[in-house]
Amino acid sequence: MKKSILTMQGFYLFTFFGVGSLYPLLSVYLQNSIGLNGYQIGIIMSIGPIIFIFFQPIWGFISDSTNRPILILQFTTLLAGVIALGYIFFEDFYLLLLVAIFLAIFQSAIIPISDSITLKYTSRFHLNYGNIRLFGSLGFGIAVFVMGKLSEFKPTLIFIAFFLSLALSSILSSNMPKEKSGRKLNILKGLKEILTIKRLILFLIISFLIFGPNLANNTFFGLFVQNSGGTYAGIGIAFLIAVLSEIPFMKASNRWIQKIGLLNITLLAGGVSLIRWLFYYTEPSLWLIYGTAALQGVSIGLFVPAALQYIREVTPDHLTATAITLYSAIGNGLGSWFNTFTGGYIYEKSSIYMVYLFFTFLSLVGILLNYWLVKEEKEHSLLEKATLKR
Repeated sequence: MKKSILTMQGFYLFTFFGVGSLYPLLSVYLQNSIGLNGYQIGIIMSIGPIIFIFFQPIWGFISDSTNRPILILQFTTLLAGVIALGYIFFEDFYLLLLVAIFLAIFQSAIIPISDSITLKYTSRFHLNYGNIRLFGSLGFGIAVFVMGKLSEFKPTLIFIAFFLSLALSSILSSNMPKEKSGRKLNILKGLKEILTIKRLILFLIISFLIFGPNLANNTFFGLFVQNSGGTYAGIGIAFLIAVLSEIPFMKASNRWIQKIGLLNITLLAGGVSLIRWLFYYTEPSLWLIYGTAALQGVSIGLFVPAALQYIREVTPDHLTATAITLYSAIGNGLGSWFNTFTGGYIYEKSSIYMVYLFFTFLSLVGILLNYWLVKEEKEHSLLEKATLKR
């Protein structure tokens, strides 16, 4: 068990170190080293979330239908690392766009399938998923700080770091627990079955409304800090505070979940997100922004473990990978793209502060739906107890 836990922790550490090495610095590389214009950079940076929307459910279907999640994870992780090296060798916009497309296709499988394996294992042995997933936040935080400094000397190091990190993750994935669903899945029947789980569908909408703005914030937070008087170093510090604040909350997530319940945790995370976005709309001082960046620990550090465990709870074992990849496609893919695209339009027409007012509105709708789902779950639980007594 100790070996399995260390393997999964190492997988998240290296995978997110790779992600943190590449994506926060990719737009800078494309502008300064390649010379692409803002329009071209925008297309390359936005293609990933769009690809995720379509391909994450496909990888989930493949994983559930073949019952070979480890092999798929090993293959897609290594190939994503190799493809990213294409950024070093090409300078033509269309070739770079192809690299971004194929990278996103294979990268879209990594986190949902690894989350599915980890959740099944931690559920089976009653372990804390957050204790494993927090290593992802740690890896991302270290990478942003370290690679931000190293890339000043040699920008292409971000791609080498991404490749080496994912190569190590691929090796580790071969030793991850062999968590299988027990029976093979017919893709069409599986999709139909997923769509009949009303609680799951409603929670996917809640994730879109609450988690989507949190992901889009990664795009706008740097601009927000800069508009408030922050330097490039200040932006790095703010991101580091935000990302590292997730770790203690992920570690404590299991205890919190046992005390107040999964949906109450997502409700709390949504409420903290709403307060944060509304506070940013009021144009606070730079030091208050640094201080409140730690609120990300609650809004993401608690939401992610609770959301994944809720999906695991309401979904049959043979559909776990499909449900989690669907969650990733809607929350990480569609939610991130919609909020980034709409936020960009609002920013262009108005100001960065209005972007956060938009995030506030979406979070409010998500919280109201979350509260309604909490009430529905309570009524469902009371009905089940009454039926058992009879």
